[in-house]
Amino acid sequence: MVFFSNMGITNLPLSFCRLQISCDAKPETIDMVCNIVRKQLDLKEDMSVSGESKFAALGADSLDTVEIVLGLEEEFGITVEEESAQNIAMVQDAADLIEKILEKDSA
Repeated sequence: MVFFSNMGITNLPLSFCRLQISCDAKPETIDMVCNIVRKQLDLKEDMSVSGESKFAALGADSLDTVEIVLGLEEEFGITVEEESAQNIAMVQDAADLIEKILEKDSA
């Protein structure tokens, strides 16, 4: 999230004071990542998993996160660099990274 101050100007509408920037991945990519996370963590069907789901909140430890990344690599036919993998903390992070890698690979 990115926040901008109105720098003391009181006549700015509230919408100009706060701006959220997101690199939203395709819904299909997010759904696939959710399914992989659900499978890797052996989550019950009634447990909600969405783009905003954090791996730690779903019960994942560091080994689980490595297994999730391996599952993503296999499913999408990509290679995730270790440095990038360390920055994945939630489903949306993984989906955004996947699309970035796929875009780079297709160029």
